[in-house]
Amino acid sequence: MSSISRGIVCVWLCKPSLSSSSHSHSKLLSFSSLTLTPHSSSSPLKANPSMATPEGAASSSSSASASSAIDFLSLCHRLKTTKRAGWVKRDVKDPESVADHMYRMGVMALIAKDIPGVDRDKCIKMAIVHDIAEAIVGDITPSDGVSKTEKSRREREALDQMCKLLGGGSRAEEIGELWMEYEQNSSPEAKIVKDFDKVEMILQALEYENEQGKDLDEFFQSTAGKFQTELGKAWASEIASRRKKQE
Repeated sequence: MSSISRGIVCVWLCKPSLSSSSHSHSKLLSFSSLTLTPHSSSSPLKANPSMATPEGAASSSSSASASSAIDFLSLCHRLKTTKRAGWVKRDVKDPESVADHMYRMGVMALIAKDIPGVDRDKCIKMAIVHDIAEAIVGDITPSDGVSKTEKSRREREALDQMCKLLGGGSRAEEIGELWMEYEQNSSPEAKIVKDFDKVEMILQALEYENEQGKDLDEFFQSTAGKFQTELGKAWASEIASRRKKQE
């Protein structure tokens, strides 16, 4: 029997995007290596001694954890390259990415005043998680003709894939719980972050109007009267006031 020196196993999954757009996303779901110890028929295959020790097992676990983390982060790279569809459809030059949008929402949560009964750290986490499924499904907008129920189903399925890619465990569970809480608008934190989502959008709209001479009034109209918190209402009012002064 011939000896086997080394085998490298690379696992790729190329899956069409779940969004309604015509292009597809190819995703690296995992990358791992398998090393086989050379052996012959006259010498039985021996277990790797290091794997029989707690240290060896811990090393293997750490390696798997690092691999899952990097795979997950590589998929999240798509959030940096996926442009916000609303701006693209209005021919905004060099529009922000999904990651840009989530980052400034995170900053909003960071600088917001303390509110009794609201966990600020949770708001920050929720802000950087709420659109994370768009790494797979893309930015689905109302003009795409996809119902809210179908959009939620696609994003839930994508989120499940991402959590599995991360290897499950407490961090994946936390991401899933934060996303679902936001999706269901089921906590004070979710309501504030929902408002941050709208505030960030109209602030960005104002900036594009000023920089590129665009008329993006529809974005202001789409959020009018929909803010749930006093903080969201106050920030939206400030943006509207500044816009009016520039007319």
